[in-house]
Amino acid sequence: MIRNYLIVCSILVTILIGSGCSKSNDNKATISINSDSEHVKTFDDLNLGILFDFDFTLPNADQRWVNLWVERYNDGTKESQHLTQLSYGNSPNKVDEGSMGFGMINPDSDDTMVFLYGPDVRTQPQIIEKESTESRLSTWDYAIGKGKVKLNLGETKILAVYRETENGSLHSVDLQNEENVKEIIEQDDTVLVLKIKIEEKDLGNQVL
Repeated sequence: MIRNYLIVCSILVTILIGSGCSKSNDNKATISINSDSEHVKTFDDLNLGILFDFDFTLPNADQRWVNLWVERYNDGTKESQHLTQLSYGNSPNKVDEGSMGFGMINPDSDDTMVFLYGPDVRTQPQIIEKESTESRLSTWDYAIGKGKVKLNLGETKILAVYRETENGSLHSVDLQNEENVKEIIEQDDTVLVLKIKIEEKDLGNQVL
């Protein structure tokens, strides 16, 4: 477990170093799937768990606030607190650009750890409480399409979904359809939903 933690910390440092700044003429944030990134490949090669990785660009970063969080639903009921969350703003850069994502270490064990990261920011991996994964099936996928997706100010966007069930089967669904996401929340035993919201800077301290 300690070895996995150190490996993930090393990966996170690499992610942050690799995140930089660039110029953009568009005033909307964009995000796109980066499922073939070196970070994802490292997670797969070392069998660490699951990593949802994205390319993220935020114009007017000095005037924007980024909220990234994971909601957990058990038997259709949303937990009162976010599973993990990352909120940041006040960037010294006019444009922020780099990797953003959500990682799960040892998702099939009782000592699962989760973390979030964005350009130059991250949360520490933390152990989460969860029910036994014995006899449970799991699946996960991105909830946005290929290519760059624009993020409107004040809009909450679902980025990815992780699911567990004891029913013996999990059917593939179109996660870009929010009605489908609502259905699997009701049907599956545990569902994790990764979400993002971009706001004006003075709104950054609002409770999500």
